[in-house]
Amino acid sequence: MRLRSSRTSRISRISRIWGGSAVLALLATVVPVAAAQAAPHRPEPLPLERLFDNRAVSDDTRPGDADFDGSGGSLSARDLTAAGWTPGRSLAVDGARLAWPRTAAGQADNVRADGQSVRVHGRGDALAFLVAGTGGEASGAGTVRYRDGSRGTYRLTAPDWRAGPLATKAVALPHVNTPGGQLAEKARLYAVTVPVARGREVASVTLPKDPGAPDLHVFALSVRQPAKGWTGSWSASTAGYTAVGPWADRTVRLVVHTSTGGPRVRIRLDNTFASTPVRIGSATVAVQEAGAGARGVPERLSFRGSGGTEIPAGAQAFSDPLDFDVPADTNLLVSFHLPETVTTAPVHSQAIQRSYVSGPGDHAADGSPAAYTSTLTTWPLLTGVDVGGGPGSVVLLGDSITDGVKSTQDANHRWPNVLATRLLQQDEVPRFGILNQGISANRVIADRYPGDGVSTDTGGVSALNRLDRDVFAQTSARTVVVFEGVNDVRWGASADQVTAGLREIIERAHARGLRVLAATIAPCQGESLCTAAADAERVKVNAYLRGSDDLDGVLDFDAVLRDPAQPARILAAYDSGDHLHPGDAGLAAIADSVDLRALVPK
Repeated sequence: MRLRSSRTSRISRISRIWGGSAVLALLATVVPVAAAQAAPHRPEPLPLERLFDNRAVSDDTRPGDADFDGSGGSLSARDLTAAGWTPGRSLAVDGARLAWPRTAAGQADNVRADGQSVRVHGRGDALAFLVAGTGGEASGAGTVRYRDGSRGTYRLTAPDWRAGPLATKAVALPHVNTPGGQLAEKARLYAVTVPVARGREVASVTLPKDPGAPDLHVFALSVRQPAKGWTGSWSASTAGYTAVGPWADRTVRLVVHTSTGGPRVRIRLDNTFASTPVRIGSATVAVQEAGAGARGVPERLSFRGSGGTEIPAGAQAFSDPLDFDVPADTNLLVSFHLPETVTTAPVHSQAIQRSYVSGPGDHAADGSPAAYTSTLTTWPLLTGVDVGGGPGSVVLLGDSITDGVKSTQDANHRWPNVLATRLLQQDEVPRFGILNQGISANRVIADRYPGDGVSTDTGGVSALNRLDRDVFAQTSARTVVVFEGVNDVRWGASADQVTAGLREIIERAHARGLRVLAATIAPCQGESLCTAAADAERVKVNAYLRGSDDLDGVLDFDAVLRDPAQPARILAAYDSGDHLHPGDAGLAAIADSVDLRALVPK
């Protein structure tokens, strides 16, 4: 593989893609900007709620009390309540905590951005905004001021509340209120993050100037805090929102495999893509003995001091830190009781691992497997397990090959598992946690799952549309490895389209301070969609990756897996039999080919 580094050239590339505002935000870590003696007067920063000048939410019986978009349209208070977005509710979204406004329906609950100075405090990796545009997608540049006197700029984009993409929304509500009556039309709200200078304390944020039409509305703003003292040990991406169970008064016991270990543990549950809240009655963690049986008594988890929690639609919940010795390279049982009926849930569809569902009752604390009478092969709701300490995590953004499709079930032979074991068996580089963010059937540039509603397709939203959630918000992410593109070319995308998508991923990840590696697309001749035309596009994408100066390094998985006599095919010894997915031996070969030094951020 090849390693590359050039800070100057990287900044120039970011400037071309993101504009000078992103570059200033990055350079703020290097060049403080002192306040000039004759600086123009700036208004004293105020809490966001003191600046609210627009009413977005109406009672369904009094829709005229709000006018979000200047034409009398508004959000339904009843829909928000049904989604769990109640006044003053703290919402965790993509690793950030945002508060839905405390105001009642018909009262001012958001600000139309026009250069207002907002009091915001904290150190972190990003600003998190809860936003929507009216009259179209709204965008503008704002300023971040740091406690040490330095500043940087950012660019904020708010998709339209009625026509923006469902794939990236935080929540979609089923109705739009108008003076003429309620419309059965989805209203969207968006959680958007923009990078800030890591380690510098934010003192205030100036919102973008009024762009005219459309308007950019801000409901909440915070600094996304780093996950200090935590390393991601296991993760799974939400691949879709599907029918489940139904489960009523049942306990789900999920089997997951750690990469690195530590003396404390916390879990993350995500209600991604959902339209209604889900209630967790209780939750536990244990080391697996065998099947649904625990080694010892499962340890109870808490959520903000309570034994259970309710997760609003589109939000997530982290458990409180628990002193629990998490072994590396070991199966854990994460169990949670669902006291209310659950008919649909966000899932990771290709677990390649049997998990368990109990009969009636709360059996989260049962060490015995007796109550667990059925199995499932998906991971619903659970998206992360973090351990205390450690050097941080490497995120593997991929498709079915990273997901482990065609590897041996229950054996943890996915290539991310093999890579994690290699890290544990050496002392040359830090023993990073390995976070598997592979989704079977996923693509770089196109959504398989549309991002809203119940669907049988669990190919996920595109890598571009899940980048914030599945990479930037992952616990202590240091490096990302991108291994995608075969599904794009198999379904007709051109090499130019795929490389444009990969470039955007690379530039956005570099702007967040991540080290970025990419893997070449593996051969797949013999599979029905891997035509000669698709292979020609695959070869072009690989040529871009091998010759690109955009990356910090290239992992040549194509070279590892291909048959030297037939380069468009997987070597027979590595082929699972479908000519697309490597089997256990092929997955081990690509994991063994990774130069571990390439994973270390510079």
